[in-house]
Amino acid sequence: MRYLIALLAALLAPPALAQGGLFSMESREDGRGWEAVGRLEIGGTAFCTGALIAPELVLTAAHCLFDAQSGARVPVEDIQFLAGWRNGRAAAYRRVRHDLAVIELQLPIRNHAIAPFALGPFPEAGEELGVVSYAHDRSEAPALQEYCGVLDRQEGMLVLDCTVDFGSSGAPVFSFEGGAPRIVSVISAKAEAGGAPVSLATGVSGPLAELRGALEADIVRNPLGAGRRRDTGAKFIKP
Repeated sequence: MRYLIALLAALLAPPALAQGGLFSMESREDGRGWEAVGRLEIGGTAFCTGALIAPELVLTAAHCLFDAQSGARVPVEDIQFLAGWRNGRAAAYRRVRHDLAVIELQLPIRNHAIAPFALGPFPEAGEELGVVSYAHDRSEAPALQEYCGVLDRQEGMLVLDCTVDFGSSGAPVFSFEGGAPRIVSVISAKAEAGGAPVSLATGVSGPLAELRGALEADIVRNPLGAGRRRDTGAKFIKP
């Protein structure tokens, strides 16, 4: 089991863009095209959101892989990716073999209906993005927020006005430029700025190349003691 953890810190600016609504994708038709987003089951007691970026690779938030109470790494056999999870059924189930901020599945998902997402460039402040995620109050079907804004961008991190909650950690943030959704960042935490809710997301293009290189070279990397960082733990922080 392998981890490369990046811990985030930022100065948050007051929000300047209005939040968009959530579109629940409860039916198979509603979720068509988003099957590569799935629920990441953690030890049967918690979950996050993840997305396929290759048949065998799932992108998520690294802190999801640590026990919130003890700070210990979750055993790899206790993690399962449920692609396209909706109302008790998934388009594909896979056990995890390796994980970092990228998780390698035990078997690749090769299903014509579940197409991995491409990556896009790190967005600028003011751009409009979208998020597909599960959360504690919508755990049985993903929801799409198609329009949310980048409030600030600082050193590989975004401050967004996207609607997120427990379970949204690791959710893919999409750019729709050019008509096709591309992952540009991953939800890391929920926060407040100026008394209003915001979400924090980390960029993926640079770090992901390093992570995939480490995975291919079979290098174990865990340079930061993220397991001891129980204060940020994937959930709520208030700057």
